[in-house]
Amino acid sequence: FTLSTYYKNTQPDLAEWISIAEAARLRSVSRQAMSKLAKQGRFRTISVGGRLLVHKSDVVAFKPMTPGRRPKGTA
Repeated sequence: FTLSTYYKNTQPDLAEWISIAEAARLRSVSRQAMSKLAKQGRFRTISVGGRLLVHKSDVVAFKPMTPGRRPKGTA
């Protein structure tokens, strides 16, 4: 989801937001992988000047889901 409408009346602190490329370098993954995660809604995003930025704390705290099927009986 995009927070651009949330910041309609206020200016967000852009020091807390990083580009997809910076986030990919921080997590040692490809830009494409980061873009996919952002589009899936795994990070807070904001669009500034046509560029997609992600919140740095979300990237640092990101924990990937465990691969494979979930065990029976879990939600």
